[in-house]
Amino acid sequence: MIEYIRGTVAELTPTMAVLDANGVGYGLNISLNTYTALQGINAEVKLFVYESIREDAYQLWGFATKAERTLFLLLNSVSGVGGQSARVILSSMTPAELCDAIVRGDDKLLKQAKGIGGKTAQRIIVELKDKIATLGLDTTLAPTAGQQSAPLNSEVQNEAVAALTMLGFSPAPAHKAVTAILRAEPDAQVEQVIKLALKML
Repeated sequence: MIEYIRGTVAELTPTMAVLDANGVGYGLNISLNTYTALQGINAEVKLFVYESIREDAYQLWGFATKAERTLFLLLNSVSGVGGQSARVILSSMTPAELCDAIVRGDDKLLKQAKGIGGKTAQRIIVELKDKIATLGLDTTLAPTAGQQSAPLNSEVQNEAVAALTMLGFSPAPAHKAVTAILRAEPDAQVEQVIKLALKML
């Protein structure tokens, strides 16, 4: 079992990170939270790993913190929530926000994640509320050491979020996606940000 991989970021998109560890490139599926925590190409990072092994597929999932990995596994244990749905939820809010929403029974916040309906949101709350309280998760997703948040282009950010909202996406995940893109590419224009966000949402 792979617990974590420490290596250099060779490739990075909002949904995938390729880590070069001793000459081997590991492709890991990631959430927007982990994408935001990474510093970009050539950064030395450590990602906690979950191996998803099925007859028809073998996937690696990477997480900036153990807390996010634990939440991913908990979400995966809920009927109707697979790896992709769990990633969408973890990309729509921080681990702390997710735990808070589940503990408070806030199904409206959970339903803001694309593809999560009312019944699934209720099932997540019912099945995970006690588990999260018992685990006492440390849900702080600390940025990688040395990372500093650059000021975002608020005009581009607002226009992109407004456009995505008009296209039918919920404001919260749209804002999250746009913010992550602008942190990675501060000079990106509105059209470019929207195109990238559409691939993520």
